[in-house]
Amino acid sequence: MSGPLPQWCEQTCVVCPAQQLGPGQFDVIDRPGPEFAYRPDLGWRATADGVAVCVHPFRVGLPTGRYASAGELVPDQAPRPAPTAAALQLPDDLVDLEGWLVAVLREAPAEGIFAAVARAERLAAERFGAKEAVTALRRVLSVELANR
Repeated sequence: MSGPLPQWCEQTCVVCPAQQLGPGQFDVIDRPGPEFAYRPDLGWRATADGVAVCVHPFRVGLPTGRYASAGELVPDQAPRPAPTAAALQLPDDLVDLEGWLVAVLREAPAEGIFAAVARAERLAAERFGAKEAVTALRRVLSVELANR
């Protein structure tokens, strides 16, 4: 498939290469980092030599792999990766807020989902402001709660 999978448009960040590229056309790593900076000219994170990178394997549903840069094969079927400990750390960059919110919600037990949402909203608002926190939560909750 040359284009994105239909579910990727709802389940990935708006700055994820999975919004526009198909399986195998980008690498998947387990967390954001300075070596995979967001590139406004491309619209997603990329390596220094321009290879597109998704930094949330638990959102794109692929295990980590160097699919575009090293030609690793995209698995036909693989269990959706769980959020890593790094993904559960409140990010410093607003671009990563939605990914963090998804990780928090996916790790929350069903009986603790309301407490997880309240805590996430409070922490996100402290770091990014209430408006940004609520906007991100609305986008994330509409998909995540429907998929529970």
